Amino acid sequence: MTHYAMAIDLDRCQGCRACVEACKIENNTPSAVFWMYVFRLEEGTYPDTSISFLPRPCQHCHNPPCVKVCPTGARFHRDDGIVLTDFDRCIGCRYCEVACPYGVNFFNWRKPEQAFADYQLAMDDPDLAAVTGGLIPPYRNPDLDELQGDEQRRTAGSAHYKGVVEKCTFCVQRVEKGLDPACVVTCPVEALVFGDLEDPNSPVSTYLRGRDQFKLLEELGTDPSVIYVGGTPPTPDAREIERPMTGVGNANA
Repeated sequence: MTHYAMAIDLDRCQGCRACVEACKIENNTPSAVFWMYVFRLEEGTYPDTSISFLPRPCQHCHNPPCVKVCPTGARFHRDDGIVLTDFDRCIGCRYCEVACPYGVNFFNWRKPEQAFADYQLAMDDPDLAAVTGGLIPPYRNPDLDELQGDEQRRTAGSAHYKGVVEKCTFCVQRVEKGLDPACVVTCPVEALVFGDLEDPNSPVSTYLRGRDQFKLLEELGTDPSVIYVGGTPPTPDAREIERPMTGVGNANA
């Protein structure tokens, strides 16, 4: 059976956040909503400090606590390992947001038209307009309006309805066409690798073979499908620095 997973090589990641931008463009996420986020972490005491980067998409757990607490079945785990939200069933209770230990869920406080108006304001900046020619990211991606998978449920990212919770989908609209998620194809140093973990010849299986690995908060029993290689798990003393983007995490932005 297919088990989609993502490998992230922390030795390769440079913290450029190209994956963050690719995710926003592909999935048309509203202003201040980041399904993929790259933490810049500092450890140690000056002058003996070290800097590291940690990309964090949804972990697409095999034992997802968000699915267990959803009272309507809107959050569900597919047979291929991808965890999605059915926007037609979500009632905005935000139980999934509280249950997730990774902070990957976002509640839509505004209508999409209001959220995307922020982009228009940004594009009105004369310095930016000189570079973009006045163009703004597309309001909708037609691929995201399609029903996904055998479940035939409306799950992908364009359904930015007010009052529902959304998160990373592993770009399910691309995966079902045989393509990699947008963050994977955009990474300039190939730090992200995606594929079927059950296929020994898939890119992700080949990449992970023989490498030391860890998963985030694995001790909680969530069994994430995002596997990190290189580097080490962040320690409790790790501090996040240089957060230039507002509204990251579960903030009411």
